[in-house]
Amino acid sequence: MSEIWTEKYRPRDFSELYGQEDIVARAQAFVKDKNMPHLMFTGPAGTGKSSLSLIIVKKLYGDEWRSNYLELNASDERGIDVVREKVKDFARTKSLSSNFKIIFLDEADALTREAQQALRRTMENYTSTCRFILSCNYSSKIIEPIQSRCAVFRFKQLDKPAIEKIVKHIAEKEGLEMEEGVIYDLFGASEGDCRRLVNILQASAVMSKKITPDLINQITKSSNNEDIKAIIENSLGGNFTKAKEMLLEIMLIQSLQGIDIIKSIMKIIPDLKVDDKLKVRLVEKCGETEFRLVEGSDEFVQLESLLASFAIAGYKERAKQ
Repeated sequence: MSEIWTEKYRPRDFSELYGQEDIVARAQAFVKDKNMPHLMFTGPAGTGKSSLSLIIVKKLYGDEWRSNYLELNASDERGIDVVREKVKDFARTKSLSSNFKIIFLDEADALTREAQQALRRTMENYTSTCRFILSCNYSSKIIEPIQSRCAVFRFKQLDKPAIEKIVKHIAEKEGLEMEEGVIYDLFGASEGDCRRLVNILQASAVMSKKITPDLINQITKSSNNEDIKAIIENSLGGNFTKAKEMLLEIMLIQSLQGIDIIKSIMKIIPDLKVDDKLKVRLVEKCGETEFRLVEGSDEFVQLESLLASFAIAGYKERAKQ
């Protein structure tokens, strides 16, 4: 039967949640004690926030977890009405099998300020019957009165060892052959996002059981680092026309977006054999270009401008020598 791998390989036990060992240890202590405060899970997408909440609930309530758990996505229902109606209705009734029920509010940073104020009052009034788990990407968007009522768990992007464990586990289960260098490419393409990692793996496995770096690049539409490095070196060396032609070729043939090229350039700059002060100027120019792209400027014009600024920076650097 065809399955979505992100659900098939979703962690179902504390031991299966990789890369967040300190957080898992604290969560296990809450489950063992069968009591917990309100929790706030904050951090990047695909790091295990939703999975950990489900593990906690299932460990606490066993087979009766569904009747003691309410999950809402605040980005879909972000107004004050959802707090007044759905949240309050669930929170005011007492659990028959436990001391409290759990409400998981995903993407809580999408709640309006008025909805957050209403949520704060609900958290105060129904502490005896309900606990909240709030999940968000940016804790700064949550009002301070709510933050102060929660134990905050800060999730981090998955590091390379955690990515390697996940890849090897899935490869063993699915009978995939991993070519040398693939894990490094998967780590770069996923950017520490486990959900993205698993989706890339499934998309690659549909095409071939042998996973190669070229296949990963084809799936993710990521740029070849050697090509990007050559563009940067040509610009810094004063060969602006050659760099521009290579950029156009990459954008048209590989169908890469401007933002993806900026990210690739940012990854390569630290390894360039140039003065650190020049690296600082290059990073600054990348930041300015990225901002303009986000604001809707023409991709090719802005990237051309970036290469021109690289060429000027390289010229000034050579003039000093």
